[in-house]
Amino acid sequence: MIPSQQYRFLRQSLRDGRSIKHDSSRWAKLHLDPWLLCFLILNAVLGLLVIYSASAQDMGMVFRQATSFAVGFIVMIICAQIPPKVYQAISPYFFIFAVILMVLVLVVGETRMGARRWISLPGIGSMQPSEFMKFAMPLMMAWYFAGRAFPPKFMHIVISLGIMMLPFLLAALQPDLNLGLLIPGVCVIFLSGISWRLIALACGALAVVAPLLWMFFLQEYQKKRVLTLFDPESDALGAGWNIIQSKIAIGSGGLMGKGFTEGTQSHLGYLPEHHTDFIMSTYAEEFGFIGVFLLFSLFAAIIIRCLIIGMNSFHNFGRLYAGAVGLTFFFFVLLNSGMVSGILPVTGDPLPLMSYGGTAVITMLASMGIVMSIHTHR
Repeated sequence: MIPSQQYRFLRQSLRDGRSIKHDSSRWAKLHLDPWLLCFLILNAVLGLLVIYSASAQDMGMVFRQATSFAVGFIVMIICAQIPPKVYQAISPYFFIFAVILMVLVLVVGETRMGARRWISLPGIGSMQPSEFMKFAMPLMMAWYFAGRAFPPKFMHIVISLGIMMLPFLLAALQPDLNLGLLIPGVCVIFLSGISWRLIALACGALAVVAPLLWMFFLQEYQKKRVLTLFDPESDALGAGWNIIQSKIAIGSGGLMGKGFTEGTQSHLGYLPEHHTDFIMSTYAEEFGFIGVFLLFSLFAAIIIRCLIIGMNSFHNFGRLYAGAVGLTFFFFVLLNSGMVSGILPVTGDPLPLMSYGGTAVITMLASMGIVMSIHTHR
């Protein structure tokens, strides 16, 4: 049997440390990857600049986001010092803790915009347990598949899907159709070597189940988001408002953009959530096509570096986790960009390291710290 392409990703990776030259550089002693660190710092600076503009020069909001980045980079450096075998050992406990937080938010969580997603922490602020789950999910899935043969057996895939569905169903009770909770697990399953035949069968099964999900699972506002995707003008002043204003902002940016802090859609209040979910629209309006191209190039550099680190890892856990972090980053960029440009439904997934929000920033940088640990602990 010819191994699938994603199985080849694992098979061709290094199996032991003998083929890796010992790196005694200062970066290796600090357990940091200079390339990935540089890309992340550039992303953070750019994110703060856009939030400064999107918030109408609100230095309080910029300071809070800068504090989140500072905490995130400190957590990243700490995570990079811990060997991957420790993460592999404690991954199930991370996952159980994240599940407890998601259950807790259903009991004592704050309700905002019709959903109960936040928990208030005295002296700290609010946090989203679902964002912490995005950090715990790839750890759990990489731990589960690391000790099993590649490609995985059908029963192992079924069990892994059950693990993934638990937090997804807890999020649906909030209610929040958070596809971002499934993406890290799906990426790990893909990299573990699942055959294309099973992928095709899964897509077929999803197509069969989709009508049932539409009738019995989706909330009315979620159905409206999907319908509005195909015809935003049918409810231009209601559900279609966000998409219409977002496309106006992106289109008005043109080639060079209107200039930093010169955007009109966000500053005049036409574009809602312009510093969180729709921050890409604000950025595209002010920096234009060239600015978006440079931002996507920076995203691509982060993704490719994570994939390279995964391929150079010589243990299954490191290969699966680093590769999954890179692919997850890619899909989050894809979901948010597709949402603001009107080619995907509005899902509420933030743009990585750009959208305002402390929990998402800290958990993403913590994930990057584990990737650096995988790279430097030989």
